[in-house]
Amino acid sequence: MSVPQLNDEQRGEEILAVFDTAFGELLAADPAAFRVKFRKMASSAFAFYRGTACLFYHDLDAERGAGRGAGRILNGPYLDERTSCVWIHGDLHAENFGTYMDSNGRLVFNVNDFDEAYVGPFTWDLKRFAASIALVGYAKALSDEQITDLVAVYASAYRERIHALATGAKRDEVPPFTLDTARGPLLDALRDARSLTRFGLLDSMTEIRDFERRFAPGGGSIELDAATRYKVLAAFDGYLETLPDSSLERPDSYRVKDVVGRRGIGIGSAGLPSYNILLEGNSDALENDVVIYIKQAQTPAVSRHVTDPAIRDYFQHEGHRTVISQRALQAHADPWLGWTELDGAGQLVAEVSPYAVDLDWGDIDDLEEIAAVVADLGRATATMHAAADDTSGESLVPFSTERAIDAAIAADEDGFPALLTDFAHSYGARARADHRIFVDLFRNGRIPGL
Repeated sequence: MSVPQLNDEQRGEEILAVFDTAFGELLAADPAAFRVKFRKMASSAFAFYRGTACLFYHDLDAERGAGRGAGRILNGPYLDERTSCVWIHGDLHAENFGTYMDSNGRLVFNVNDFDEAYVGPFTWDLKRFAASIALVGYAKALSDEQITDLVAVYASAYRERIHALATGAKRDEVPPFTLDTARGPLLDALRDARSLTRFGLLDSMTEIRDFERRFAPGGGSIELDAATRYKVLAAFDGYLETLPDSSLERPDSYRVKDVVGRRGIGIGSAGLPSYNILLEGNSDALENDVVIYIKQAQTPAVSRHVTDPAIRDYFQHEGHRTVISQRALQAHADPWLGWTELDGAGQLVAEVSPYAVDLDWGDIDDLEEIAAVVADLGRATATMHAAADDTSGESLVPFSTERAIDAAIAADEDGFPALLTDFAHSYGARARADHRIFVDLFRNGRIPGL
């Protein structure tokens, strides 16, 4: 990757400028939340990388320079009119994979967290993942050669799966990762998810008062005043109109039992207002109640560097964008997934799932096991890219993405893994250096607003 060579002071100023664009308004509104976010980011180079998609895309923009046409990115290896206009995850790194219960009641291991999803070059997802593997490998003291091999494994698995889908393999012949098909740490995550229960989640967040379930005080819950509660419930009514007709069968499932504000909901959501709503479940039994969250959706980092108005104007607001993107990228998504507006801002609405378990890299240390996991994540990435096209029900990407990507890679098979391995090493080193610069900026009080 060719990023302008700056000294530490100059790069620090560049980082601060990118942060101001991406976080400025939210940081001013809630400095305390960003102090927590930045302390988490300071803990490791990978944590810093997770929290700085904005910086990643800023650097990609600097790398590609000129060559845009009609708002679309046309320059760069493997990119053309179609492959530069693919639904992408936007923040694809090694820890954005985990389990969920799909709308058919099946536990699935797949990509998760679609807050940054947008439409752009498919290679951006692959590069972001490849650099994350370099950071994981460095933290596990793997050699540069071993990291190269891991990224090549990812590239090969992605290529193989895209080609299979593009040349006639039916989607049901390429099964998702489930309790029946997964292996290794992916299967471990699914088994851990299966051991969890809705009752366990409810017990951690709620209590029974006067023969009815209510949110328990403390634990990050914030009691709402009457005016705020009214606004949240009005937003909930708007959300119900965005649910698919097949989403819920029992009308009582929409009955609100309680609502609270929330704080501290993740490294990527600092400063974003959030609320939890407790709903009647699919029966009168108290253990079947459902918790959903309403969270102000953020502007995706990719959107600042993809300027096609046809893409921007497709979405009503960021909540709508997040939901439509997730439904396109994730087969059989959460039936509670929807959007609404609150105080003029787009909101994402989804279930607080009792069955969500993230992939844990802490105990994945054997090189062969790491390679097997990386290969599976490459297949999951390819399946995600292939899902979000002319078969997704959305008109924004009106062509077969797997065929477009397959044809682009076929034009230079040998260069594909090299593209990703070279980027992984160069940007992995850049992220480690940036982390050190960021820590010095943070601890010396040089981040404005904190």
